[in-house]
Amino acid sequence: MPLEQAFGPTAELKIDKELAQLLRLRVAQKNHCSVCVIAHAKTTREIGVSAAKVDNISSWWQSDLYSDVEKAALAYADVLSDGTHSDFQTYHDELTIYFNEEEIAEVAAVVINMNLWTRLKLAQGATPHFAY
Repeated sequence: MPLEQAFGPTAELKIDKELAQLLRLRVAQKNHCSVCVIAHAKTTREIGVSAAKVDNISSWWQSDLYSDVEKAALAYADVLSDGTHSDFQTYHDELTIYFNEEEIAEVAAVVINMNLWTRLKLAQGATPHFAY
């Protein structure tokens, strides 16, 4: 099964689909992929995530809009995407409060998959030229 089917927006995951979509949107934003940000913001709204959460994703850590579970997963997504934190284990350990091993693997796979796709789109020179 291709990664996009396994961990993309249509994937059947154990983790909450709204959380998975917030992770995809955050990674798209972190990687400055405007095509991906537009597509995933639209999808995130369509599955029922509030516009306020979608619009505030750039400063999720300063917001009470996100649950502790979402904040732990978004922090993990940020450090996994950055690859610059020497204390990565701290973020992984935080996930163990809310997720089991299989769910943590899914969170990681969603983030890694999205990092791959955003970077591929950037390498292709993708720019928004269509209306959603």
